[in-house]
Amino acid sequence: MLTLHYAPGTIAAAVAIALNEAQVDYDRHRIDFAKKEHRTAAYLAINPKGRVPALRTRQGVLTETAAILDYIAAIRPETGLVPDDPFEAAQMRGAMTYLASTMHVNHAHGGRGMRWADEARSWADMKQKVPQTMAESAQYLEDHVMQGPYIMGDRFTLADPYLFVVLTWLPGDGVDIGNFPKLSAFETAMWDRPSVRMTLSDGIL
Repeated sequence: MLTLHYAPGTIAAAVAIALNEAQVDYDRHRIDFAKKEHRTAAYLAINPKGRVPALRTRQGVLTETAAILDYIAAIRPETGLVPDDPFEAAQMRGAMTYLASTMHVNHAHGGRGMRWADEARSWADMKQKVPQTMAESAQYLEDHVMQGPYIMGDRFTLADPYLFVVLTWLPGDGVDIGNFPKLSAFETAMWDRPSVRMTLSDGIL
């Protein structure tokens, strides 16, 4: 049995959605950030980075969202969560890499400025920039990434849970998703998926 270590509202929800899409049974272990459970010795023994998600498997623990998503697709290849065509698979992973390396970082500047600077005035400056950088990222996705109803056109892939969760952060980052018609339609379609509704009912979203 797999165990997903998560905190509500974090990118760990993308893993839960993918697990639900692939119909993989898994246990859920909530990490309470407010109580600093992610900094306890017990959790650091699971994930020394002190972050979520972490997925415990029979072979050991996996961390990093994209790696975990790839693992889910690999253990359930019949779900087709990764395109068979090498170029399309690379496009999908390119979108996921952008979300991880750019847009997620833009978002984190709003509440995790201490990762990059020691002075509070620097944190405030980073936070003030978040609406701009998140809107710019959303515009890039709108103009250059979305190929159809989903990232890869009509086909649902691993990149879609990742994008969906990042989009749920936009209101808190001061960005109106209504300014991005493709992303707005995508988000609406995702809320209708049983895998997303299950993740919400489980308290992970």
